[in-house]
Amino acid sequence: MSAARLDDSHDPALRSWVASANAPDTDFPVQNLPFGRFRERENEAWRIGVAIGDQVLDLCGVGLVDHADMHRLMGLPVALRTALRQALSRGLREKSGAEAAWREALRPQSRVTVGLPCRIGDYTDFYAGIHHATAVGRLFRPDQPLLPNYKWMPIGYHGRASSIAPSPHRFRRPHGQVSGPQDGAPPGFGPTARLDHELELGLFIGRPNAAGEPIGIAQAEEHLFGMALLNDWSARDIQAWEYQPLGPFLSKNFASTLSPWIVTMEALAPFRRPFTRPAGDPAPLPYLDGEANRACGAIDVALEVWLQTATMQAAGHAGDCLSRSGFTDAYWTAAQLVAHHTVNGCPMATGDLLGTGTLSGPGPGQGGSLLELTQGGRQPLRLSNGETRAFLADGDTVVLRGRCRREGFRDIGFGECRGTVFAR
Repeated sequence: MSAARLDDSHDPALRSWVASANAPDTDFPVQNLPFGRFRERENEAWRIGVAIGDQVLDLCGVGLVDHADMHRLMGLPVALRTALRQALSRGLREKSGAEAAWREALRPQSRVTVGLPCRIGDYTDFYAGIHHATAVGRLFRPDQPLLPNYKWMPIGYHGRASSIAPSPHRFRRPHGQVSGPQDGAPPGFGPTARLDHELELGLFIGRPNAAGEPIGIAQAEEHLFGMALLNDWSARDIQAWEYQPLGPFLSKNFASTLSPWIVTMEALAPFRRPFTRPAGDPAPLPYLDGEANRACGAIDVALEVWLQTATMQAAGHAGDCLSRSGFTDAYWTAAQLVAHHTVNGCPMATGDLLGTGTLSGPGPGQGGSLLELTQGGRQPLRLSNGETRAFLADGDTVVLRGRCRREGFRDIGFGECRGTVFAR
């Protein structure tokens, strides 16, 4: 099932001639090599780059691509993608014969602008985090937190690609309708008072499929290029009024923030885990099940949510960590999301984005949203500087971080996914 295999590019002993890539706390050592788009001037065309330490390597500048079309690169067959990764790895290693020439193609990340890593044509948001689904369901349906279909199929809805922006992202607080003060009363209208973050991962489609041709679970990851961090902001009061009967709409389509670097499936190969279901849960239907998915379908990504208020920022305070969780807490794997999305013949295009849904853990302090962490706003969080939050205030910045760790391998990360809300 997995398109990625371990090879010498994952060797933890590898070091780079880019000194910052050897720092133990970097997200981008030579074992990672995530892809994105950058430019040095505002009116300049986007170029394809690879993050290495605190630098960006211009792929055209080293002759590894002769174009700036990220879709073309993402759509490469697995064998060609692996060969490109090998060429990058060997050229960036210490004592590489390419160092002298390649140094000319390095740009400090601090001096470039990063954009969305590719053009996103379509966006689907799933609900793969069972602990989030249960916690939220319990707030509204204490006797039946999970609906009967949850453990049988990945639940999703069609999102809005045009409002996805790269980190760092500033967006206006959305306005909308909210329910009236009592049954039968006219709805209110105004800025959301219950703005929330959602801790997610975004999965990028690489190779497309033709209309009418489902992607089997055994081939699903060959169609995935990689992953990034995703914050799918939510207006909970607007959502509560609008979501029945067709689900989220204006409460979700005003802004989503995406980290700018795609960590490839090849880079994630060392961090695979067996995929298991809790005892007593139903086995997936055959199109969502497979030996390889059971053996290594889960991907171990440790996740954190940080909050920095405007007051904290003014005081030089880095912010508070609100929660920690991980992708292994999800109920559905990346391969299952792709297989389910296409089982009816839905065509996926290169650059399409699949959100995992909020990734919460089972314990206290592991909620991937304020809705969970504050019990629907009833138990506001007290921050380290004395401020409290039930939901987000204007000037608040939420930062998502992700990191992969495994003994015997080099840690890799995703970079920051940073978003700030301001008053309309």
